[in-house]
Amino acid sequence: MKIKDRIQDVLRAEAAAIMGIDVTDSFVEAVSWLVACRGKVVVTGIGKAGQVALKYAAILNATGTPAFFLHAAEAAHGDLGSLGAGDLLIAFSVSGTSSEVVGAVSHARQLGVGRVLAVTASKQSPLGQAADLVIEMGRIEEACPLGLTATASTAVMSAIGDALALAAMEQRGYTAADFGKRHPGGALGQATKTP
Repeated sequence: MKIKDRIQDVLRAEAAAIMGIDVTDSFVEAVSWLVACRGKVVVTGIGKAGQVALKYAAILNATGTPAFFLHAAEAAHGDLGSLGAGDLLIAFSVSGTSSEVVGAVSHARQLGVGRVLAVTASKQSPLGQAADLVIEMGRIEEACPLGLTATASTAVMSAIGDALALAAMEQRGYTAADFGKRHPGGALGQATKTP
C-alpha cells in the first residue's frame, strides 16, 4: 500500500472508532464522581493504556481536577501508599485483563479506596468486574495493518478521557482565568492573561 493511502486508512480507522463510542449514562455518573471527589483522583494503567492514563492525569490537572498517575507495575512496589479512603481510582486497560492493573485495583480496595472507574472493552473483563463503574469501549479494530499495535483503541481511550475531563470542567464552572492559574507558561498561559 502507498504511504499516503496507509496514512488515510489509519486516520479513518481511528476517527471511526472514536465516532463509534456509545455515550451511556456511565459517562454522566463518571463526571459526577470527578466533580464530587474530595480525595485524590488517581489514574492508572500499563503499556500503551498507561501512557494514555498519564496524559489523562495531565488533562485533568489543567482543567481543574487535581490528579496524578500511578504506574500499575510500581503500585505493587510501594506506590500504593499514595492511596486512601475517599480517593477515586480510574483504571485504563483495553482488554481489562492486565494483571498489573487488576492487581492495583484489588490492592487499592484494601487501602479503603471506595470508588473505581474502569475504561475498558467490556464489563465482563476482570477489570470491569472489579470496578464500581465501567465505561465500555467495546470491541475495536486496530488501525495497525497487523491488527496488533494499540492504535484505534488508544485513540478511543484518549477521547473518552478528554470528554470526561472537559465535561467535569464545565460542570465546575471553570474559567479561562482558572486555567491560567494552573497553566501560566507558554502560549496558552499568555492567552489567558488580561491586557
